[in-house]
Amino acid sequence: MMTTARKTTTVFLIVLCGLLLTIVGLVQRWPGWTWPALAALLLVVPAGVFRVASQRRGPVPVSFEEQLTAAPVERTECRVNRVALPSLWDDYHFVFSATVRWCFADGPGRGTVLNPAGLAVDAVLSRARAIAEKREPGHASLLSHELGGALSRMCPDSTGHLRAMAEDISLTLPDEDQERLDRLAGVRKDEAVWEHQRKYEQSKRRYLGEDVLKDTGSAVVWWLTKNDEHVAKTVADLPLLAQLTSAANDADIPERLLEMLPHRPEGPGTPDTGTEPADLPARVPSAADHLSGFFEALGFTEDDDRRAMLARQFSRLIEQHNRHETAEDLLRRFDPPRPPAPETDAEPAPAPGPSAETA
Repeated sequence: MMTTARKTTTVFLIVLCGLLLTIVGLVQRWPGWTWPALAALLLVVPAGVFRVASQRRGPVPVSFEEQLTAAPVERTECRVNRVALPSLWDDYHFVFSATVRWCFADGPGRGTVLNPAGLAVDAVLSRARAIAEKREPGHASLLSHELGGALSRMCPDSTGHLRAMAEDISLTLPDEDQERLDRLAGVRKDEAVWEHQRKYEQSKRRYLGEDVLKDTGSAVVWWLTKNDEHVAKTVADLPLLAQLTSAANDADIPERLLEMLPHRPEGPGTPDTGTEPADLPARVPSAADHLSGFFEALGFTEDDDRRAMLARQFSRLIEQHNRHETAEDLLRRFDPPRPPAPETDAEPAPAPGPSAETA
């Protein structure tokens, strides 16, 4: 191609020079014998120039020939879409997609590999599975970046024929599995909150029952600290604290504290103080009292089975709001457990027959 270009350029320059000489000869009015000499010169000079150029042109350098004959390294790729990879949890699988690239380990001349793409894909999936089966399904996005770094290096396959890697990696979970994981996470969070609330209530009850209301003395000390060490107020509240402590421990009020009560309960061996029931402070109606008034307003008598049925329903509703004591109080008041029927071992008396006198 280079020789043809040179010839064309040389011919163009010779023709141009011939035209210029012809114009000059006509203007200067050269004699007639100069024209044949000029034509011969225009024919001889190009032939000499081409001869000299062909003798000066040498062979192509060896290094250049080696660069032209060197074969490029063969490197190919294929796409893998939506392959299921196992996770640490049973029945939860990752969805893996990537572009697999490979090159032969010893060049493309090995004829024993009929499906290099299969070897490359198998090598990449084996590396990805070894990592994915140790990860929980809830960390799919983090695992995607981890695989992007682990599979970005060309590593040999198990046969040693080629080296493979992966790029453009995508790792996700199926939508239904992601929804299940989100629901499970919500349940675990709610359960943790409920467990903390239950432990808080248990701790509070234990603190009140085993420490504050253990006895009247502990209740007095606790009440004294709550009232900024106002001794007079604490002394005035001693009857209330005594009753509260005895109720919390399900025990009778000690004898030494009965004198402080506004109305000492009468019983065997207890003298009458002369205090009328009207002097007692008004008792705050309980939830069971309000429910009893509700039943009476509806016309449900004491022996009406509907009272027990409705009381059980109200108790379940109150139990859902963590008012356990109130729920138990309703059941004790309106639906107490019935004692078992007594077992009778005596045989029934025989039917009366004809008397001996009649016989």
